[in-house]
Amino acid sequence: MKKDPGVDSRSGRQVAALPFMQREGQTVVMLVTSRETGRWVLPKGWAEKGSTGPELAAKEAFEEAGILGEVAAEPVGSYGYTKRLTGAREVICAVEVFPLRFNCLLDDWPERTQRKREWFTPAQAAMAVAEGDLATLLLRLALPE
Repeated sequence: MKKDPGVDSRSGRQVAALPFMQREGQTVVMLVTSRETGRWVLPKGWAEKGSTGPELAAKEAFEEAGILGEVAAEPVGSYGYTKRLTGAREVICAVEVFPLRFNCLLDDWPERTQRKREWFTPAQAAMAVAEGDLATLLLRLALPE
């Protein structure tokens, strides 16, 4: 899924996985570092024709975080951010976020040498990410139901 984003930089549509699990009675979520800046992000990638949001979310979680799990059929929300492209170009991206219930964490995965991965409480994750809309989405998860 790591195609050249310049192929259709006007679309700006991405899909993200929100890996989560219960640990000691508390929900935790996994973030990964971005390859370019090392900031904390959700595993995400460009939308692809012929693939569903849940399929893409599962693929990104595997490639970027080495995590396998069950992806929800519907997104939990979305957020926007500015993606830097090659040649100082930028595109505004809309990212649909699909929850992924953790099943298995792999020791060997495609981007293991390019990223770090870590579990956070939703509140900790909200403080770690740079995107305000993503932080808001994460904080909603931290609220008692």
